[in-house]
Amino acid sequence: MATIDLRKTVKEYVDTADVRLLKMIKALAESYQKDEQELTLDEEQYQMIDRRREAHLKGESKSLTWEEVKNNARNAS
Repeated sequence: MATIDLRKTVKEYVDTADVRLLKMIKALAESYQKDEQELTLDEEQYQMIDRRREAHLKGESKSLTWEEVKNNARNAS
């Protein structure tokens, strides 16, 4: 279903919705907005990622093979 069709269908539901459905739609929209905001990194976080990446590429940071990661996970408990 295309975005336009979905939008039209949702609007039809909203236009005929009772209070209970409107509250559920509002909660869903607010939850979606909150999730979107939480996934956003600020400039300082991007800079930290860039610094860590550069250190990794230069061999200045510790990294593990996939086998080491799996073994550490298995031995963690």
